[in-house]
Amino acid sequence: MNLKRTFIACSLAVAAVTAHAAESLKQNTGAEDRQIWVNTLVKVVDPVLTNLANGTLKANMPQESLSPERAGKYCHLEAVGRTLCGLAPWLELGGDDTEEGKLREKYIRLTLKGLANAVNPTSPDYLDFGTPSQPLVDAAFLAQGLLRAPKQLWGRMDETTRKRMITELKRSRGIKPFNNNWLLFASMVEAALLEFTGECDMQRLTHGVNTFRDKWYVGDGVYGDGPKYHADYYNSFVIQPMLTDVLTVMAKHQIEGAEKFLPVQLKRFTRYAEQLERQVSPEGTYPVVGRSIVYRVGAFHALAEAALTHRLPKKVQPAQVRCALTAVISRQFAVAGTFDSEGWLRIGFAGSQIKMSESYINTGSLYLCTFGFLPLGLSATDPFWSEPFTPWTNLRAWNGEDVGADHAISQ
Repeated sequence: MNLKRTFIACSLAVAAVTAHAAESLKQNTGAEDRQIWVNTLVKVVDPVLTNLANGTLKANMPQESLSPERAGKYCHLEAVGRTLCGLAPWLELGGDDTEEGKLREKYIRLTLKGLANAVNPTSPDYLDFGTPSQPLVDAAFLAQGLLRAPKQLWGRMDETTRKRMITELKRSRGIKPFNNNWLLFASMVEAALLEFTGECDMQRLTHGVNTFRDKWYVGDGVYGDGPKYHADYYNSFVIQPMLTDVLTVMAKHQIEGAEKFLPVQLKRFTRYAEQLERQVSPEGTYPVVGRSIVYRVGAFHALAEAALTHRLPKKVQPAQVRCALTAVISRQFAVAGTFDSEGWLRIGFAGSQIKMSESYINTGSLYLCTFGFLPLGLSATDPFWSEPFTPWTNLRAWNGEDVGADHAISQ
């Protein structure tokens, strides 16, 4: 009898999972997928941007963490820098008369007002860019976001806020990066300063780039996070996108060595994006591997940027990336417990799972998940959005289709 009940319970559980997977794999149009992405992204970022614009971020933002004392020091800049880094490409499309365009204009205005508060020493939401060590990380993410929206954010920022922003970014120069992916945070800040002011600390700009180039490449498009390889998503969270973006700015400003290394890095970046696309299962899940796994769909930062910048490998169609990421987004953000009663993200991979996090993670850290939404910066007419439902590699392979062999790159 107990075995029979167990069998029935397992059968019902499998049926529920199958039904959920089938719903998440509905063959939407690109327009329907885009609406899912917009709705989800707005739900995620609204509490951060609305409170920052109102000067109430520090007053209202929760500080969930395994290390609450540390969270209170750094969580606000983390939330702001990470939100802007992921949201910026969508905002860069600007406002228009469509419903989505009106929504973008709303959040552009909220962002500009919020950033003015963030760097205003008299604001209750003035953010700390200079206390070692965490602010260096999120100054870099904020800088990367500003580079991703040069017209709508930097271009529409008032002169006082621009000057204050430059002051705060420079304040992060007092923080010495650790000997790992943090080297690229220093490089990213300097790349933004070079782009926006024409000057930078050349040593901080180039040291991280040269170290990854000369010492930490382990092969087949993958870098070590420092001298040793780590099985996690930090090649996607930080290393590949930041290394590519910094090199792009360096090449634009004709910094020595950038023109030669950038094509090599782009080949590695594209290969790594190809690997990430193959991580998405037929059911819209992906491996729960490595630290910071509670950054959710931010694990696909590099794939999302490859799609945004039209640097996907030739055999990966933009629409298959859209469909794969839609499946992940639809599953991951629908799980009960993902948001608290006020709309803030809870710590977890799929729902509320604080024990899956590390002591350095807090509520603000979680907004790195916005990095997975970068392709919203592509217009609705781009093939990423306009092409019909296209199955991704794992879905095709597990359905019996011959998808061909996967090969490593030699460089």
